[in-house]
Amino acid sequence: MDKPNIILILADDLGYECLGSYGGESYQTPVLDQLAKTGMRFQHAYALPLCTPTRLQLMTGKYNFRNWRAFGVTDPKEVTFGHHMKNAGYETCISGKWQCYSYNPPNYEPEWRGKGMRPEDSGFDEYCLWHTEHTEDKGSRYADPVIQQNGTYLKNTEGQYGPDIFTEYICDYIERKKDDPFFVYYPMALTHGPFQPTPHSDVWPEKRHDNGVAYFKDMVEYMDVVIGRIVKKLDDLEIRENTLVMFIGDNGSPREVTSLLNGKPFQGGKGYSTDAGTRVPFVANWLGTTPEDVVTDDLVDCSDFLDTMMDLAGASLPEDDVFDGVSFAPQLKGDVGAPREWIFAHHNPLPGWGKDGYYLQRWAQDQHWKLYDTGDLFDLQADAFEENPVVADDEDVRVAREKLQPVLDRLK
Repeated sequence: MDKPNIILILADDLGYECLGSYGGESYQTPVLDQLAKTGMRFQHAYALPLCTPTRLQLMTGKYNFRNWRAFGVTDPKEVTFGHHMKNAGYETCISGKWQCYSYNPPNYEPEWRGKGMRPEDSGFDEYCLWHTEHTEDKGSRYADPVIQQNGTYLKNTEGQYGPDIFTEYICDYIERKKDDPFFVYYPMALTHGPFQPTPHSDVWPEKRHDNGVAYFKDMVEYMDVVIGRIVKKLDDLEIRENTLVMFIGDNGSPREVTSLLNGKPFQGGKGYSTDAGTRVPFVANWLGTTPEDVVTDDLVDCSDFLDTMMDLAGASLPEDDVFDGVSFAPQLKGDVGAPREWIFAHHNPLPGWGKDGYYLQRWAQDQHWKLYDTGDLFDLQADAFEENPVVADDEDVRVAREKLQPVLDRLK
């Protein structure tokens, strides 16, 4: 097979501190830790602070100032990586969370209702998704879920668990498409709130709709379990060495959650522009191709995945459009490649229901320094939580500003 199969898994509200391979001590994540040990772990992968902005950037390969409309609303004219991969000769499937169409309740900013992208128009041949319609109709994503498969709502889901259904659909799809190059995108429901029991929780099924932050641990560990089912399917079909599996988070963990990271408490930072809100786990595993047990400091942001996948597919993006990604395909093959020298973020989740209090934030950063368009500069190695802007004006500070300010000036 000339083109590798590609499976891209996007966890919802999971910071890097949750995985054992990153030094997390609060949760058991053996499948992802093994993928990291037999593949690559990226220390400096970044998303935006909230899920929908990240997903738009990931799916289109563009920074959000180019195509943002409203929270939970993807412009139906956008071309996603589903379209691009299909044009590159791939069978395409999406399963999990959609939330790209009509996010607001009836009486809140009604001008944005019904204005987003339908899953059947997103470039994927098949889909199995939660939250495909108006937000008040979305129902549960976990116990007794409301799920639409290829235009039809599933019946008799009482007693079932949404992530099991999403994962089973993916495994079935892989088996059906094993002889053709396929691209599977799994935007997970886990580990986003509500914090509820999983089928492995002691209180399932009698309290499967219970809600409490204590269940976050069960959700993280069940996330690892369902990913293990996908890996096992690849092994059983003997296509593991033809398949690149990538796992990344869409933003930091919920603020209600405090985990242990390398022996110290670490509070989730979802919604914040700090490391706790934007630095996410990223593991890539292509058995026999990715170097084993490699930890890299190369910078990656969510605009890079489209470029990388097209690179691996041997295809090119349209020259009459603008894309912001940098391919990390060479690194996945053990080469040095041309890693980013900086990443950029444009984050403004407005307009949108429940997003009051947010505002436009723009910044550029590397592994050491982070510069906002307000002029505030932070030394991330000394101050990861950005509590004290740098006031010094020494040579290192001047070099950092000279490197990052042109990025902010250019990307507007």
